[in-house]
Amino acid sequence: MAEPLRDRARRAAGWRLRMNGDTRPHYVVCGADPLAYWVVRALLGTAATANRLRVTLVVPERRRSEGPDGRDIPGIQVVRADRLDEATFRRAGLAGADGLALLHQDDVGNMHAALCAQEVEPRLRLVVRMFNTSLANGVRQLFPDSSVLSDASMAAPAFVAAALGEVAPTHFRHAGRTLYVARRADVRPQDLVCGLAVTTDPELVRVLPADEPAADVVLAEATGQPPGTELAARRMARARRRRQPLAVLLRAVRSFATRKIGIAVLLLLAVIAVLGWLNSRAAGVNWGEALYLTLVTTLSGQDPDVNKPAAAQVMQVVLNLAGLALIPLITAVVVDGIVNARLALHAGRIQPDRTGHVVVVGLGNIGTRVMAQLHDFGIEVVAIDRDPDARGAALARRLGVPLVVGDAGLEETLRAASVATCQALVVVSTDDGVNLRAALNGRALNADLRVVLRLFDGDFAERVQRAFGIGISRSVSYLAAPSFAAALLDRAVIATIPVGRHALLVTEVPVVAGSTLDGRPLAAVTRPGEVRLLAHTRPGRRADWSADPRMVIQAGDRLTVVARRAGLSALLRETTPAPPAEPAGAPVPRQPEE
Repeated sequence: MAEPLRDRARRAAGWRLRMNGDTRPHYVVCGADPLAYWVVRALLGTAATANRLRVTLVVPERRRSEGPDGRDIPGIQVVRADRLDEATFRRAGLAGADGLALLHQDDVGNMHAALCAQEVEPRLRLVVRMFNTSLANGVRQLFPDSSVLSDASMAAPAFVAAALGEVAPTHFRHAGRTLYVARRADVRPQDLVCGLAVTTDPELVRVLPADEPAADVVLAEATGQPPGTELAARRMARARRRRQPLAVLLRAVRSFATRKIGIAVLLLLAVIAVLGWLNSRAAGVNWGEALYLTLVTTLSGQDPDVNKPAAAQVMQVVLNLAGLALIPLITAVVVDGIVNARLALHAGRIQPDRTGHVVVVGLGNIGTRVMAQLHDFGIEVVAIDRDPDARGAALARRLGVPLVVGDAGLEETLRAASVATCQALVVVSTDDGVNLRAALNGRALNADLRVVLRLFDGDFAERVQRAFGIGISRSVSYLAAPSFAAALLDRAVIATIPVGRHALLVTEVPVVAGSTLDGRPLAAVTRPGEVRLLAHTRPGRRADWSADPRMVIQAGDRLTVVARRAGLSALLRETTPAPPAEPAGAPVPRQPEE
C-alpha cells in the first residue's frame, strides 16, 4: 500500500516541476548555523552555477544564533519549520529531489530526520552531519547512498597545526602518492609537487600564484619524512621537558598553601633561626652543634638545665614555644594543600602554575577534537569552559587534562590556566564575543602569545586581524562546507588545505563528452590564482603527475586539481555539457519564501 502512495507523490512532484518549467537538480539543506550558510554558498558557487541547480533551505522559525544561517541568501527557496518531519519535507519539495543535507548539531535528531525523509523519498542522496562515530556507522547501514561527515574532525587538524606554528596539517593519499603541505625550505626539490601560496606578507597571502617558484608554501610528496605537525609537536614537547626543575619545584611549593600560611611559616622559621644563632653564641658551640641543639630544643623541648645562664634559659623556652607553634603550622600547610586540591577538582580551578602548554577554550565539538589531538601528540593541554558538563568534559577527565570552569573572557580565568606562560591559546567556543575577549586578554597577559581564534564572521575576522594583529583565525564551517557540498553533489573532495583565510580544495574532476574542455589541451585547465592541475588520468591508466600541457583532453579523462572554490565551480562548468536551453516564453521559476 505504501509504494503506490510514494509513486503518486513522485508523479505529483514531477507534475509540479513541469508546470513550473523547472527541471534543474533540486537539493534540500536543513540547518540553523553557519555550516548551512556555507554549504548553500558552496552549492550555488558563482551565478552561472546557481542557474544550474535549485536549492531549498529548511530553517527554524527564529534564528538560533547571531551568525548567518543561510536564510538571507538570494535565489533560494526558504522553508521555515521547527520540526523536520514528513510534512516539512513535503513542503520543501523533497519528493523527487536529488539530495538532502541534514546539518543540525544533534546526532539523534539528524538520524530521526533521515528516517522521516526516507518515507517521503526513499531513493535519495543523503548527507548527514554527525559527531558520534557509532551513530555514523548506523546511518551508513540504514542508508547505503549516504555520506556521514563531521565538520569538527575536518577542521580540528587546522587548529592543531596553527597552535603548533605549522602552515597546514593536510596530508592525504591519492593515486599511489602520499602528499602533504609544507614550507618550501623544509622540502627536498625532488619531492616538490607544486607551489600553493606566497605567505611572506601576512597582510596579502597569494594562493596558486602565477610565479610558482615564489610560493613558500608547497605541496610535496611524503618519502619517509614525518608530517610537519608531528615534528612541531615533538619540538614543543622537548621544549616543555627542558623547563628548569628548580622553577617547577618553587612553583609547586608556592601553590601548595595560601599566602598567609606561607608567610607565617617563613616568619616562624626566621625567629627560630635567630634564636638558635643567639643560643649557640651563648653556649659557645660551633655551627653544627648549634643546629643540633636548636632542632632538638625546638621539636622536642628536652634538655632542661637550671645551671645555664639566664639568657640561654630564656632563649630555650622561646624555642620550645616556637616549636609548639611550628607543628600546628606544618599541619595547617598540609591540610590547606589537600583542601585546595579537592576544591580545585570540584570547582575546576588550576592551582599550580604551568608553562609551555597549550590552552584550549571551549570544549564543544571542535574544541574536544583539538584537545584530544594535542594530547595524542604529547602536548600538555589545559582546557577552559564555562560549563563543567560540556561535551568534552568527560573526555578531559579521562585523559587527565585539567579543566578550568569559568568565563574565558575574564582575565582571572585565563590566569588560572596559566595563559601568561603557555605556548599557544586556541579559542574555539561558539561565541564570537567571548572568543575575541579571550584572545585580547590573552595577548595582554603575554604579548608574544600565539593565538588561534575561531570567528564565524569572515569580515569580522579580517577586521580583527588588521586591528589587533591576531592573524591566525579559522572558521570551522568555512573549512568543512566544501566537503559537505561535494558529498551532496556526489563528488569527492580529496582534501581541504587551509592557507590563511583561504581554503584550497583538492579534487578529481571527470571530463564529460561535449563539455568545453573536451578536445582542448591540458594547459587550458590551469588558471593562476584559481586552479592548478596536479595529475591527469586516462581511462584504464595510472595517473600522470607530469603530463605534457600540450596533451589533448578527451571525454572520460579525470583531472586532479587544487583550486579555490570559485575556480573549482568554473572548472566544473567546463567539464560538464551545458543544460539544454529552455524554450522561449517559458515561465521564470519563482523563489518563494514559505
